[in-house]
This record gives sequence, structure tokens and C-alpha cells, in this order.
Amino acid sequence: MDTNVHTAATPGKMSGSLGGYLILLGMVAASWAIFKVITPGNFGSPENMLQYFQASLIAATGAVGFYFVMVMGMFDFSIGANIMLSAIVGCVLATRFNMGFSGLIIGCIVTGAVVGLLNGLFYVKLRIPSMIVTTGLALIYEAIANYIAGGVEQTLPSDLRMFGCMPGNIILAVIAFIIAYIILNYTKIGTYTYAIGSDEFVAKNMGIKVDRYKVLAFVISGAFFGIMSILTISYGSSMVAVTGMASMSRNFVPTMGCFFGLAFKKYGIPLQAIIIGEFMINIIFFGFIALGAPTAIQDVITGLALLIIITLTTRINKGEIVK
Repeated sequence: MDTNVHTAATPGKMSGSLGGYLILLGMVAASWAIFKVITPGNFGSPENMLQYFQASLIAATGAVGFYFVMVMGMFDFSIGANIMLSAIVGCVLATRFNMGFSGLIIGCIVTGAVVGLLNGLFYVKLRIPSMIVTTGLALIYEAIANYIAGGVEQTLPSDLRMFGCMPGNIILAVIAFIIAYIILNYTKIGTYTYAIGSDEFVAKNMGIKVDRYKVLAFVISGAFFGIMSILTISYGSSMVAVTGMASMSRNFVPTMGCFFGLAFKKYGIPLQAIIIGEFMINIIFFGFIALGAPTAIQDVITGLALLIIITLTTRINKGEIVK
């Protein structure tokens, strides 16, 4: 079974991996070149590119965890609510309870994992599409975050923002990437994740406890969103609790990164594609900022560009991401 579903680690994928890397790097280079030609003065310098890369690490950290959910054909509309709630809990533990870095790290990651656990349990027990379950739960998470925050913006003190700049953000992100890579390629969890994503019926007949691994996928995803929340509040210095599904605005970027992972799974480099893809997304985003384009235009053009890219690089089977 391992040789059939563990495609990301097989030697036969090496030539395909090279092709995948060339496509990804070509897309990054093209994105950079277009904006560099249009606005050479305030875009694309080495310092700018480092800034874009550091910003991309935030979403990429969550996206590599979310890949475990999406590759099984499930979805999560509570990403933003999870990040918001985890960041607020971590900040409260770090400041109000004087736990410092330990409160920030433990609070964010544990809260993210608990949110993922609830998502998974409700999904497998209710037997309704994951996007419906997580949409309903997102409203609850927003309410909880608002209650904990007490309607007050939660600010992380400057002495606790080590993960908001180099080298702290890079170290934390790299650790997260390595953990995700090891789980996906060298553990039973990764093997079963691909098996369930390939054919859930066959996986169940092979004795795999499908529901258990679906819940575990949500837990892993949630924990990585917890790590993303550490980087988010450290980079932005504060977090505001919102309601009425306003947190969904945070869903877009990590989800699009995951589409890159799905697109380049056939090349055996899904996690690498997510990291590079998020970098390209940020190049496009900052490119429009350099052009001074209105936010609405930025969103429309960026969304269309990424949809075209994904369409050209993958074929997602009907119903693959709406279980």
C-alpha cells in the first residue's frame, strides 16, 4: 500500500519533481518580472523580496497543515475564526496570566488543535458536508473569541514579538514545514491520508479507520493554524475579535496555497508547492500595492490570476473538496 499512495516520497518522482519545481519557479519569475517592468522603482528589490517571503511564511505555515484536510477531499470555513481565537487565547495567556512565550505558544497551538478536533468530531458524527459544519462552528468560535477578548483589542507586548521578524519567524516556520513533511511522507498518518484521499471506499475496505484519520487530519490542520496564529499576532502585534463571519477574510490566502499543493501533488511536491505558491501570491499582492491599485481591483485580478493558474496546472475531480 505504501508504494501506491506514498507518491510524495518515491524515487520515481524525481524527474517529475524537477518539472514541478521548474513550473513553480517559472511562475514566480514571471510574476516578479511583470510587476518589475510596470513599476520598477518601488517593487521587487532584494529587500522587498525578503519582505514578501517573510509575509508568505505566515499563510504557508497554516496551509501545509490544511493540506491534510484538503487532500482527503474535505474543506474548512473556520480557518479565520480558528486563527483569531487561537491568537487571542495565546495573547491572553501570555499577558493577562503572565505566562510569556510559553503561554503564547501553548495557547495558540492547543487552541488551534482543539478547534480542529471539534471540527472533525462534528463532521464525522453529523455526516453533513464539512463546509456546512465548519461554517456553523466558525460563528461559535467567533463568539467565544469575542467573549474572551471582552470586546477589547488584544495586543502582544513588543518583548513577545520574536516570531514576527527574522530569525524567529523563519525558524518557527521551518520547524512547522519539517514536521508536516515528516508526517506526510514518513508516517502511517501520511500513508492513510493519501489512501483515503485517493479512494475512501477502498481505504475503508483495507481496514483503515477512515473517520479516525479524518478527525486526526482536522486536528493536525488546527494545530498548524495555531502556529500560523503565533506568526500572525507576532507580525501584526494585535488581534481584534470579529463576529458575523467577518473572520472568513482570513480563509482565502492559506486556501489558495493549498490549491497549489493539490495542483502539484502529481509532481510529488505538494508541500513545497504550497510554500512557493504562497510566495507567488504575496508577490502578486505586493505588486498591486506598488501599483497603487484599489483593494477591490487587487482582489478581483489576484483571484482571477490564481484561478487561471490553478486551472492550467490541475484537474480537480467533481466533488473533491466538498465532502
